[in-house]
Amino acid sequence: MRAIPSIRPRRLAVGSTLILATLTAGPAAATYPGSSDGWIASGITVDGNADIYTALPSGNGLHRLTTDPAFDACPTFSADGKWIAWCATRAGATEIWLMRQDGSEARQITTLGGSATFPDIAPDGNRIAFGARVSGRLSDVYVINVDGTGLVRLTTSPVEDRFPVWSPDGTRIAFLSGVSGVEEVWLMDPDGADKTQLTFDGSQKDQHPDWRPDGGRIAYVVQTPGSFGGHIWVIDADGGNATQLTSGPARDLGVAWSPDGDEIATTEFGGQGVKIVDLATGERRGVFTIGTVQRVPAWQPRGNRLP
Repeated sequence: MRAIPSIRPRRLAVGSTLILATLTAGPAAATYPGSSDGWIASGITVDGNADIYTALPSGNGLHRLTTDPAFDACPTFSADGKWIAWCATRAGATEIWLMRQDGSEARQITTLGGSATFPDIAPDGNRIAFGARVSGRLSDVYVINVDGTGLVRLTTSPVEDRFPVWSPDGTRIAFLSGVSGVEEVWLMDPDGADKTQLTFDGSQKDQHPDWRPDGGRIAYVVQTPGSFGGHIWVIDADGGNATQLTSGPARDLGVAWSPDGDEIATTEFGGQGVKIVDLATGERRGVFTIGTVQRVPAWQPRGNRLP
């Protein structure tokens, strides 16, 4: 696996010293190793400021990782659990940033000057996929190297293409596309080839899908008509066995599988915050007890502890 060379620290206008360090992960595997009690991250608004926080699924061990007055949200973990990519408005536009899991060594990855959101780090740790609106276009899916080089646009359709997530083995990217007239779940190769529609129910999908850690199924949200959020569904990676997991009045926004595949973290839209759904019983429990707004969560693939 290619290692990212170090560069000298530099200081941006926002006043954060940034250090480019090597981001590495072990060989991509069909199932992420590690325990089921990895950290959960979310962008949470506290006292009017949106920052990235992490906590254990029990709600213990709360950490605030960002303190900049800019907007920080949409975090995702690397496959080895040691890095977090997220979106932030620190540079004026919304760009993709990267930091260690303890909040140190934060650095800006993209400089698109548009709105880059919902990054996802490839299992090999070398690339980040994300959605971005640039130069007046609707959202497209891009990939970029973790050192900020090698930007490639993977989609060019005249509709929204966004919310990309790598398969656990790194061979496919799931994303949402409106090519069919409503946003459905699609798959494509990491170079943008072989785009394949996965869901065909004709219902609008909402942010954002996620792969089960064994790579066999994909969870996604079917939007409740006329509102944000909806109910969680899962489908086999080959497009079979679409199954509704949640029902009732709760409107879920975003999905993040637990490392053991037995639970899904989501955000109940409307102020209820980040919840963990037990897939066997349907029971829900809260994670964070802070903030006025808790946004779409990410679940650390491995149970690593903060330094």
